[in-house]
Amino acid sequence: MNTKENQELSVLIEQATAGDRAALETLLTGVQDLVFNLSLRMLGTFHDAEDASQDILLKVMTHLSSFKGESSFTTWVFRIAVNHLKDYKKHMFAQFPLSFEFYGDDIRNGKIQDVPDLTQNVERAILAEELKLSCTNVMLQCLDPESRCIFILGTMFRVDSRIAGDILGITPEAYRQRLSRVRKKMADFLSEYCGEYGKGTCRCANRVNYAIQNHRIAPDRLDFTAARPSDTAVEVTAAMEEIDGYSQQFSFCRAYQSTERLKKMIRDFLNGPALSTVADA
Repeated sequence: MNTKENQELSVLIEQATAGDRAALETLLTGVQDLVFNLSLRMLGTFHDAEDASQDILLKVMTHLSSFKGESSFTTWVFRIAVNHLKDYKKHMFAQFPLSFEFYGDDIRNGKIQDVPDLTQNVERAILAEELKLSCTNVMLQCLDPESRCIFILGTMFRVDSRIAGDILGITPEAYRQRLSRVRKKMADFLSEYCGEYGKGTCRCANRVNYAIQNHRIAPDRLDFTAARPSDTAVEVTAAMEEIDGYSQQFSFCRAYQSTERLKKMIRDFLNGPALSTVADA
């Protein structure tokens, strides 16, 4: 960020902490996609990601006066979000944890041929795309929270190791080593099982009805398809550090648009008593 951008940001923060609604809205909308995508990848479901994003954005609002410009504003927001999400226990997968062993066993032994047609006249291709997006997102829940965070920061957001290490409280070298290990773990699983991103036999189109039966997707609620991954990922740095050769296997790590529910949450607390809380913080 250049000097002019720093000055503009400082003015926005000063105005927001003084109670300027427009300035606060500009700051929040500038980071809402970042916060939502990190939450979605960390927690696995849209509903949980929306709730966590609201909590995080409230923290950003109420701590604005503590931002001193010692790092970029984006890095500061990342730090708040990561600290919130690493210990977040209110999401579904905290209650029902997953593992690669469970996922692999389900792919090998799930009786997909025994399930009747549950598509409710929704095109199978649309449901298969929803399942592909959902599956790759939920697959991240097989990682422990810190490994998941490292994978997301390095693979989706392309965070430089110095910045990521600072966010996570580890050295850049330790971050690069752990990122390389977790990317290999993900790549190995995809290569063994997934026919969409690897060399496996699992195909989303063949598992649509099985996924509906097990409440993994719903024909009347296509969250991932509706959010439409963007062609341009939310980025922190201009280019990703190339620490291994797995980048092509993680093409599913695109950014989603913030949901209308989250946007409404932001509008509601900007129009409510939250604004005075920021000014008084």
